[in-house]
Amino acid sequence: MATDKDKKLDKKKDGAKPSKKLGLFRYLREVTGEIKKLTWPTRKELVNYTLTVLAFVVAMAAIIGVLDLIFSWGLGWLTSL
Repeated sequence: MATDKDKKLDKKKDGAKPSKKLGLFRYLREVTGEIKKLTWPTRKELVNYTLTVLAFVVAMAAIIGVLDLIFSWGLGWLTSL
Protein backbone atom coordinates (compact mmCIF):
# COMPACT_ATOMS: atom_id res chain seq x y z
CA MET A 1 0.00 0.00 0.00
CA ALA A 2 1.39 3.37 -0.97
CA THR A 3 2.21 5.80 1.82
CA ASP A 4 2.22 9.58 1.59
CA LYS A 5 6.01 9.47 1.23
CA ASP A 6 5.68 7.03 -1.69
CA LYS A 7 3.09 9.26 -3.35
CA LYS A 8 5.43 12.22 -3.05
CA LEU A 9 8.22 10.21 -4.68
CA ASP A 10 5.90 9.29 -7.54
CA LYS A 11 5.00 12.91 -8.31
CA LYS A 12 7.34 15.25 -10.10
CA LYS A 13 6.89 18.93 -10.83
CA ASP A 14 6.57 18.41 -14.58
CA GLY A 15 4.19 15.42 -14.25
CA ALA A 16 6.73 12.94 -15.68
CA LYS A 17 7.00 9.35 -14.52
CA PRO A 18 9.22 8.63 -11.51
CA SER A 19 12.72 7.51 -12.31
CA LYS A 20 13.54 3.82 -12.37
CA LYS A 21 16.03 4.39 -9.57
CA LEU A 22 13.28 5.63 -7.24
CA GLY A 23 11.11 2.69 -8.28
CA LEU A 24 13.88 0.25 -7.42
CA PHE A 25 14.40 1.79 -3.97
CA ARG A 26 10.67 1.69 -3.32
CA TYR A 27 10.51 -1.94 -4.40
CA LEU A 28 13.42 -2.91 -2.14
CA ARG A 29 11.87 -1.07 0.80
CA GLU A 30 8.57 -2.91 0.29
CA VAL A 31 10.36 -6.27 -0.04
CA THR A 32 12.22 -5.60 3.21
CA GLY A 33 8.92 -4.78 4.91
CA GLU A 34 7.37 -8.03 3.69
CA ILE A 35 10.37 -10.10 4.79
CA LYS A 36 10.00 -8.71 8.31
CA LYS A 37 6.44 -10.13 8.41
CA LEU A 38 7.61 -13.70 7.70
CA THR A 39 7.33 -16.38 10.33
CA TRP A 40 9.58 -19.40 10.03
CA PRO A 41 8.47 -22.89 11.02
CA THR A 42 9.91 -24.48 14.12
CA ARG A 43 12.32 -27.39 13.77
CA LYS A 44 9.55 -29.86 14.68
CA GLU A 45 7.19 -28.38 12.07
CA LEU A 46 9.92 -28.39 9.44
CA VAL A 47 10.71 -32.07 10.05
CA ASN A 48 6.99 -32.88 9.94
CA TYR A 49 6.49 -31.01 6.65
CA THR A 50 9.58 -32.62 5.13
CA LEU A 51 8.46 -36.13 6.05
CA THR A 52 4.99 -35.42 4.67
CA VAL A 53 6.42 -34.27 1.35
CA LEU A 54 8.78 -37.25 1.13
CA ALA A 55 5.93 -39.68 1.90
CA PHE A 56 3.79 -38.06 -0.79
CA VAL A 57 6.60 -38.24 -3.35
CA VAL A 58 7.24 -41.93 -2.57
CA ALA A 59 3.51 -42.71 -2.80
CA MET A 60 3.20 -40.92 -6.16
CA ALA A 61 6.31 -42.67 -7.49
CA ALA A 62 4.82 -46.03 -6.48
CA ILE A 63 1.49 -45.22 -8.16
CA ILE A 64 3.20 -44.09 -11.36
CA GLY A 65 5.47 -47.15 -11.30
CA VAL A 66 2.50 -49.53 -10.93
CA LEU A 67 0.58 -47.76 -13.70
CA ASP A 68 3.65 -47.89 -15.95
CA LEU A 69 3.99 -51.62 -15.29
CA ILE A 70 0.31 -52.23 -16.06
CA PHE A 71 0.43 -50.18 -19.27
CA SER A 72 3.61 -51.90 -20.44
CA TRP A 73 2.06 -55.33 -19.85
CA GLY A 74 -1.10 -54.23 -21.66
CA LEU A 75 0.85 -52.82 -24.59
CA GLY A 76 2.98 -55.97 -24.76
CA TRP A 77 -0.17 -58.08 -24.81
CA LEU A 78 -1.70 -55.90 -27.58
CA THR A 79 1.41 -56.09 -29.76
CA SER A 80 1.57 -59.88 -29.40
CA LEU A 81 -1.90 -60.28 -30.95
